[in-house]
Amino acid sequence: MSAVPPAEFVAELRALAPRYWDSHPFHLRMHAGQLGKHELQAWAANRWYYQRCIAQKDAAILSNCPSPEVRRQWRERIVWHDGTRPGEGGAENWIRLAEAVGLTREEVLDERHVLPGTRFAVDAYVNFARTKPWVEAIASGLTEMFSGALMRKRLAALREQYPWIAEEGFAYFTDRIEAVAGEGQATVDIVVTHSLTREQQLAAVAALSFKCDVLRAVLDAVDYYSGKGKP
Repeated sequence: MSAVPPAEFVAELRALAPRYWDSHPFHLRMHAGQLGKHELQAWAANRWYYQRCIAQKDAAILSNCPSPEVRRQWRERIVWHDGTRPGEGGAENWIRLAEAVGLTREEVLDERHVLPGTRFAVDAYVNFARTKPWVEAIASGLTEMFSGALMRKRLAALREQYPWIAEEGFAYFTDRIEAVAGEGQATVDIVVTHSLTREQQLAAVAALSFKCDVLRAVLDAVDYYSGKGKP
């Protein structure tokens, strides 16, 4: 089966936008200011598990990728999340957000509030990156095509609807919005360049669909359990 033209392939990837978690009921309630403090805490604690595993996912991609050019580009993602020294990076900024909503650093790091559904979904994502062809693993990260708009909307909503959250807690979002300003174009270019057959293109689309399922599964768990009380 012959590969479709790049524009058609990218359109197939972008057509998955409705499966992204921006329309999840939990996010909709968050943006409407309808979450209680314990629900925000449950969200922050569970999202932490995803954040801290991202660098491991990216390292798995690097370990499978034979292209020095792609590896040089991709390793910057690990640096963004882990920083170059203690106290820096996207993961550290997420801990600051968790602290800003009332959690302690200790309870975030020991992951006492991480739900089984969250752990299962995120572990599956890391395992996907370790075991699938590297192009598919990179394609799974193309949710960044959709994330910039959601982060801008979320940041504005958190500031407006939850004024008790200290401004320093928003560093993750202010930094990340800049990082995804290009709507994942560099990642799209990698996937398009290295998906040479129709089978590879379809596998890339399936990988992105899987990642959307991972994200929604995390919120499904938080949405179900956070209404039962403090995490």
